[in-house]
Parts: sequence; structure tokens; C-alpha cells
Amino acid sequence: MTVVGIGARTARDPYVPASGNRGYQVEHYGLDLQYKTATNRLEAVATISAVSDQELRRFTLDLSRLQVSRVSVDGQRAVRAQSNGKLTVVPLLPIPAGAAFTVVVEYSGSPAPRRSKWGLVGWEELTDGVIVASQPTGSPSWFPCNDHPADRARYSIRVTTEQAYTVICNGVLTAHTVASGRGTWRYEQIEPTSTYLATVQIGRYTVEEVQLGAVPGRLAYPKQLQARVRTDFALLPAMMGYFESVFGAYPFGTYTAVVTSDDLEIPLEAQSMAIFGANHVDGFGGEERLIAHELAHQWFGNSVGLAGWQHIWLNEGFACYAEWLWSEHAGKETAEVLAWGFHAQLLTMPQDILLGDPGPVDMFDDRVYKRGALTLHALRTVLGEQPFFTMLRDWATTNGSAASVNSDDFRAHAGRYSDRPLDGLFDAWLFSQALPPLPDRMPGRRPS
Repeated sequence: MTVVGIGARTARDPYVPASGNRGYQVEHYGLDLQYKTATNRLEAVATISAVSDQELRRFTLDLSRLQVSRVSVDGQRAVRAQSNGKLTVVPLLPIPAGAAFTVVVEYSGSPAPRRSKWGLVGWEELTDGVIVASQPTGSPSWFPCNDHPADRARYSIRVTTEQAYTVICNGVLTAHTVASGRGTWRYEQIEPTSTYLATVQIGRYTVEEVQLGAVPGRLAYPKQLQARVRTDFALLPAMMGYFESVFGAYPFGTYTAVVTSDDLEIPLEAQSMAIFGANHVDGFGGEERLIAHELAHQWFGNSVGLAGWQHIWLNEGFACYAEWLWSEHAGKETAEVLAWGFHAQLLTMPQDILLGDPGPVDMFDDRVYKRGALTLHALRTVLGEQPFFTMLRDWATTNGSAASVNSDDFRAHAGRYSDRPLDGLFDAWLFSQALPPLPDRMPGRRPS
């Protein structure tokens, strides 16, 4: 297992070389946001608790467009400078290696999404409200941070905005107060969270409590979509129960599904939350697989985190295979049928990416999702049912919460459940452009 989080190890991911910062690990973000929805104006204070891994005479944080008015380190005013998406901080005295320190950043502006190879990411205005969709580099659009997936921290988020709006953030709602026509919402996310999974959702939402087995859940949606949301998410308790049976206990304190009033291109995951567009609920369960996909990310991607974006298949391939497992469990198409069908589709597409290193441009290509799922199905066929599902559950439960992993970690883990070497299987699926053949079909699971 690759336990990553020290600043020197998390800087300069080759896929996003401008993101991440050397020299420290963040342990906690305290974010106090005063936001005017009508004018998209943000006044904020970020209190960042970190530990140095080397002497720091200066250090940087990622912050885009928003203007900093004051920075202090351990209560003493620090010199600051902003350029090219970086906030440089020079403390009054050098920070020794191994020392805990606290940075307070006061900043303001009109937050806007960042342009990236993958489109606009980060804080974005809806028709009436806000969506924060930061994967992979959008977090600096709304708070100063060490924007690397392996630097995971706890969060306290306090948002004050117009009273008419509901605010949904990561974790557990601890307080909601109203004064002078403005509402204040406080959330605590105690489990270590990557910056791209931190989020704020603001809208005119109805919030409905749902019980997902032992997990407290919430649905947040515009009132006019109530019937469609209730119908499409009625399966969520059963889905949670099934995923807990195969992946292990749900890794967070709560789960929230937000449905925006706007259409969205795709749903997205956040820590302990998923966000869907109005176009993803039709009242007929037409996007059931997407509900399964985003829920599965709570185990794969959110609890078991990435050491770097090169290993994105460990997020998306696993969540895609969870769609197939849910379909099989629900009495619909089996994973075997779906695997052979998508294998045939991939054979008709260009075979010019490596699953284990797809490159930054292609890391969200659908071929990564499907080939990642096919890799797991091939592994399931080779290992057999009981060893495969034991392996999968152990991967989720032993690597959760604080670990950040890579493909080599998974190869080593899977090898412990096999009586023969798996190097050939992984080399073919992860590091050969040509699509390998699927192993012989599983007994009793032949496609019709």
C-alpha cells in the first residue's frame, strides 16, 4: 500500500504539473464562506492546519483568480504574492521540518470555474444557485489548498448566504441558523478528503431524509422534481445494502444525493455525496446505472484514494464494474453479458491508450472506464467467485480512509488471492494498447 500525503511526494503530478505544492501536508481546512448568490460575490477566510516535511522559508498554495487581502502564519502576518494560480507565502520565521503550523488566508472575489483540458472545473453558477465540480483541478477556484489527490485532509465548512437557499456540503450538517435574512450552514467532514472531492452546492432545494440501512441519507432536489426523484432513488437503500455486502461497510457518516434544477453533462461524485442534473432523473429509473456508479465511488475513489491521476482506472473502472454488479444483483443483465458486450464495442474503437497510464487528455475517456471494468471482470474469471469478492472487499476495507494507492498496489493485493501469477493478466490489460481477449466465460454466465 502506498501511504502518500507528505507534500514532497504529492507535488507535481505529471498529469497536472501546475497543481500541488511541496513541503507540507494539510491536516485540516476550516472554510468560512460569506456568499451572495444574487451577485456571485464571495468573502472568505480559510484556516489551514498543516505539518511541514522540510524546513519552509516559503511555501505555496493553489488559488485561482480570487484576491488575497491578508495572510498570517501561526498568528503572525506573512508576506504574500499571487501569480499564475499560486499564492506564495513567506512566514516571518522559517517553519522547522516536522512542525505543525496554521495558515489563515483572507480572500474575496467572484468565483468562476477554471479552464482545463477537461472543460470548466470548480465553482460554477447555475441558473439559480451554485455547483462545485472540481475534478481534477477545480478546487483553487474557491479556496486556497494543496490541490493534489493524495493530500487528504479533514474539513469544517461554514457557508452563509441568502435565507431562501439551501447549502449542501461534505459530511454531517452540525448547525443551521437564520439571522437578518441570511442562513448559515455548518458541516463537518471528519474523514480525510482529497481537495477535488470537497464541495459546496447551493440551490432552492427540498431536503428529504432517507434511511439507507444503518446509513443516514438525504435527497436534495427542486420541489418540482420531487416525484421523479422519489421514484428514481427508491432503489438507493437496496443498492447501499448490496454494496455494503460486497465492498464492506459504507465508509462515511452520511450519504447525500443532490439533484440540480439545471441539466448537467454528467453526474459527479464528492466525498459522502453525489450530484445529478435534472436530466438524470426521468421518473422511470432510466439512469439507474449512474446512481450505482456514483454511490460506488464512495468506496473506490473517495475512501480508497489515488496516489496520482495516472491511476484513474482504480476509480472509474471499479465504479463502472459496480454498475455491472448491481445489474446482475438486481436480476437484469449479468456482469458476464455486459462484459462481453462492452468488449465487442471496444474492439471497434481506437486502441491507442494504456489503461495504466492513459495520459492527461484521455484519463476521463470512456474507454478507461469500460476497459477498467473489463480488467476486473477478467480478474474475477481467473480468480473465481469467492476469492474475487473477498479480494474486492479486502481492497476497500484495508485501504480506506487515509491511504492513497496506485496500480502496483492493486496488482500486489490481487496476487495474494491467486494460486498462480497474475503478471501476464495485468500487463496485458494495463500496459498493452491492444485489447486482450476476455478469459473463458464463467460457468453459468454465458450471454444469451
